[in-house]
Amino acid sequence: MIYPTRRLLLAAAVLALPRPSLAQGAAKVVVVGGGFGGATAARALKQGGLDVTLVEANPTYVSCPFSNEVIAGLQPMEAQRFGYGGLAKAGIRVVHATATGIDATARRVALADGTVLPYDRLVLSPGIDLRFDAIPGYDEAAADAMPHAWKAGVQTELLKRQLDAMPDGGTVVMSVPGNPYRCPPGPYERASLIAHVLKTRKPRAKLIVLDAKDAFSKQRLFQQAWRQLYPDQLAYVPLASGGQVTGVDPAGMTVRTDFEEYKADVACIIPPQRAGRIAVAAGVADRSGWCPIDPVNFESALVPGIHVIGDAAIAGAMPKSAFSANAQAKVCALAVIDLLAGRAPETPKLVNTCYSLVAPGYGISVAGVYRPANGVLTDVDGAGGVSPLDAPAALREQEAVYAADWYRTITGQVFG
Repeated sequence: MIYPTRRLLLAAAVLALPRPSLAQGAAKVVVVGGGFGGATAARALKQGGLDVTLVEANPTYVSCPFSNEVIAGLQPMEAQRFGYGGLAKAGIRVVHATATGIDATARRVALADGTVLPYDRLVLSPGIDLRFDAIPGYDEAAADAMPHAWKAGVQTELLKRQLDAMPDGGTVVMSVPGNPYRCPPGPYERASLIAHVLKTRKPRAKLIVLDAKDAFSKQRLFQQAWRQLYPDQLAYVPLASGGQVTGVDPAGMTVRTDFEEYKADVACIIPPQRAGRIAVAAGVADRSGWCPIDPVNFESALVPGIHVIGDAAIAGAMPKSAFSANAQAKVCALAVIDLLAGRAPETPKLVNTCYSLVAPGYGISVAGVYRPANGVLTDVDGAGGVSPLDAPAALREQEAVYAADWYRTITGQVFG
């Protein structure tokens, strides 16, 4: 078992994964997407001696991990913003432009400004797009009234402002999509921290969580904490009890299910998701909207020469998280280096650890180890673990400290 007190060591071990150097400066690798996956891949590829170009539309990256803490007023928004100066100093060519098309035959990436980038290997880390067509009544305009806040930035700040302005006695309605989606425990951390805001600042207010499924990550830990901390603030409605949202009315601030209509003062609607649009343009996304890959080297199962990492990839048992993207990026980079050198990549093992806060000083976590088997990434039996259900307060506090340490470590390593 991997116990919570050892998880920070696991994180450090993954961050310190060795990378071989090659004298192959002529080999060109383009990385599209500058989040935890893409920026990590670019660094590892550059350290392997390759000519690396990172394409990222935004000059500032806004981190999703810890954005729930921003919504609850526990973390400043500035702590979520990171530039790319550190990557440029490492010798990576950083291009702030939108990738609009990929010619996999000619091995070229087209950018919105007309630039064309040739590549020997391409790494896509496009993250997610929100499926605004999946919930009747919900579209990009509706998100101005009913924020999803599932892409950190303007939406994060909007949801915080709405919560701050809501009167005591108001109702918050939050929807959670069915699997798969970015950060499986993320909605439940958000629900916990919104409940914390209500308990401490608006004690007569209520939060209703409408879930499109009956089971979720760290469920017993979250629900134990909700019973202990938020019995008067948080009501959870699973799929079996009518938690599937069937439509919304932003003008009337109502959320509908098959059984009931909820009137909200604040509504946080997290819609279903799919791989970022450049994955569709590249032809690496299948009918599910996600990208099948070879779990050994993360090469697309649909288009040779293109590798897909992070939230966009179909990674089997490995969840969509920043830690996963970071680990996948390093494995993918090592594989690309090997392939360009004419070597077969080694079969990897990958680690993911996910921390969640349910209140200030109250952390929980889950960890897993994964390996390729039968064409997918599968759990290594006995090599994962979750926080103990009946842990003492000191351990919960320690895990909250570990979470903050992890965030500082990974953002420093990726963007510093």
